[in-house]
Amino acid sequence: MVSKPTRLTVLAGPTAVGKGTVTSWIRLHHPEVWVSVSVTTRAQRPGEVDGVHYHFISEAAFDQMIAEDQLLEWAVVHKAARYGTPRAPVEAALAAGKPALLEIDLQGARQVRERMPQARFVFLAPPSWEELVNRLVGRGTEGPQERERRLETARQELAAESEFDHIIVNTEIQAAAEELVSLLNS
Repeated sequence: MVSKPTRLTVLAGPTAVGKGTVTSWIRLHHPEVWVSVSVTTRAQRPGEVDGVHYHFISEAAFDQMIAEDQLLEWAVVHKAARYGTPRAPVEAALAAGKPALLEIDLQGARQVRERMPQARFVFLAPPSWEELVNRLVGRGTEGPQERERRLETARQELAAESEFDHIIVNTEIQAAAEELVSLLNS
């Protein structure tokens, strides 16, 4: 039996649109989908598990990964912490023929497009700007100054929607996740 070739699917969208929630739903309900775990220099939030949500690493370790070209992409996000995608696990998943999902920000998606133009790029959009603001405020993980910084970034990210191959409006988590899984398997 020959496994069908897979291609990387990149999920991006503005802050608080629900990328992490959609990805978590897929991880829980579709174990056949390989989900990349990013590295980050930001502090771990309550409830996050190192190695599951992110690999939380030091600035020095991040610098070393860059120097050794171990990252498929990386960026400074919200003018604060650095995030990146370790290259080797992505390549291993694709080589094994697994549907592979990478959840990243717009800067990272643009870098992946340069390195892997054959990847599929999916933009997760909010139902409205107001709903995006409500979600950001409602999760209560950022103070007022950080919220404003993230909303400024979100405006720029929303303007880039046309750069993506597919757009999924995240009105409801399960529906958005299942639409994404359909794309992963197509």
